[in-house]
Amino acid sequence: MSARTDLTIRHTELTALPTSVWQETALEILNVSNNKLRSIPETIGSLRSIRLLDLGHNELEALPNAIGDLTGLSDYLYLSDNQLTSLPATVGKLARLRYLNISSNELSRLPESIGDMAGLIELRAANNRLMSLPASFGRLLLLRELYLDRNELGEIPESIGSLTQLRKLNLESNRITRLPDSVGGLEKLTDLSVRGNRVSDLSVLGDCKKLSYLDCRANGMTRLSDALAHLPLEKLDLRWNPITSYPSWLDDLEARGCTVFR
Repeated sequence: MSARTDLTIRHTELTALPTSVWQETALEILNVSNNKLRSIPETIGSLRSIRLLDLGHNELEALPNAIGDLTGLSDYLYLSDNQLTSLPATVGKLARLRYLNISSNELSRLPESIGDMAGLIELRAANNRLMSLPASFGRLLLLRELYLDRNELGEIPESIGSLTQLRKLNLESNRITRLPDSVGGLEKLTDLSVRGNRVSDLSVLGDCKKLSYLDCRANGMTRLSDALAHLPLEKLDLRWNPITSYPSWLDDLEARGCTVFR
């Protein structure tokens, strides 16, 4: 009998997996989501062939350091909807990983080593308790989509300007008061949401020449910067801001087909 390369054990109410699972060294895909797993053993490091690992929707409070031994993990790592309060520094060894989902946990910070995950194209860290981001974020040079909505971020590091491949950035429902000047260097950014923050000035976006979707609902803006007038916007949402007077160039945006909500 040939060794299994794909194993799925979902919706079984298991609190722990059989020891034999962690000994299947030929596994390339392991999906054990939607159970009640409370811990993962260090022996997970034996799964050297794994390229997709789904541990989402369980009751995990921590990950073993051996997660960093899965250096072949290249496609997806799902850790969403658990009770993780931190990530081990060893996750930085997953340099080939392209997609990481750590949304809906209890994370208050991310390790500095996350900047070593050089292969990341998409990172989802929504619905946590993140209060800050490590400066090492600026080393994720291949990142195209970044979801940080529903956290407790007060600021975004200047190093974010190094993410020159970034297309989508979701910062909704945080405590951000200003965007760093370096955001203007995100020349490929097409979608940005800062809804539900405390931002009053968006002039730094004037250099984001591909920005087509901008959601800035429920902030503290009393006026709009003219720097936004020449962006290729297709949708601009300004609702629930204390703006008393709208600039005439908004009419020009609408005339060329942009949907504007005010």
